[in-house]
Amino acid sequence: MFQNATDWTPTSTDPRDEQFGGVVEPVPTPSDADDYDAVLVGEPYDGAVIGRRGARDGPSAIRESLAGVKTHHFDAGAVSGVADLGDVVLPDGDVADTQAAVREAAAEVHETAALPVFVGGDNSLSYANVAPLVAADNGAVGVVSVDAHLDCRAVGDRGPTSGTPYRQLFDAGLDALAVVGARHFETTTAYAEFLREQGGRIVTSDAVAADRDGSLDVAREALDGVDHVYVSVDIDVLDAAYPGASAPTPGGIQPRELFALVEALAASDDRIRGFELVETAPTLDTGGRTVDAAARTIAHFLAGAQ
Repeated sequence: MFQNATDWTPTSTDPRDEQFGGVVEPVPTPSDADDYDAVLVGEPYDGAVIGRRGARDGPSAIRESLAGVKTHHFDAGAVSGVADLGDVVLPDGDVADTQAAVREAAAEVHETAALPVFVGGDNSLSYANVAPLVAADNGAVGVVSVDAHLDCRAVGDRGPTSGTPYRQLFDAGLDALAVVGARHFETTTAYAEFLREQGGRIVTSDAVAADRDGSLDVAREALDGVDHVYVSVDIDVLDAAYPGASAPTPGGIQPRELFALVEALAASDDRIRGFELVETAPTLDTGGRTVDAAARTIAHFLAGAQ
């Protein structure tokens, strides 16, 4: 079910440097992750992308970038206790088949004592990553989606896409959704109305830039009654100056804002049961800037979760 990752190797020539490459430890099975605080899981797939492809290369590129990032955080201290299960082995088939296989793998990861960190891959797999939490019937589940888009499209004749995961999750019983960083002119009125009918909340990128802490408060209020929280980051929430995404658009937030958002969410909520970073497309990037931002987003989340 998992193709194990190669050994992580630090890149610094200074023996005093502590980098993720020297801290993250590959493990062969989900049960081996029980002794760690967090476990990385790669999902190299972009068969459901509506726009530009390239996200299948995200997991390997993000791992390579993260290996060279130093582990020290000035407030949280050095990040440690991170395992890597490698990549989910994906079947040949359509998007629904892929979602089913990833859902089975994600269910195993959710059963471990480690906090799952899924590294995509496209946004269609958000459904597969969250569905085991919803199906567990162990309390209400809510998602904070840090994304330029709502991803609440109805599933059409072509089947699930990267734009349908939250419609699928609501159909499966998801209790709450807050979208943080949404862009004006990037959605359809019908989908915005659908989300509001479900009791969801939308926080625009303008609102994040104007009042980051207030934006987090809105998201937390939307998830006030749930028992379990899942955090999803689509890297296209960043401004189009970071082009290595499936659908980059102008007017997005900056990496510093994204880092602060995920770190604050991780640090302030003991209900978090998983995290993902999706839609990073290295072949569409410029100078590795988007990949590097994605890797450091994971680092900031892990620092907050300690």
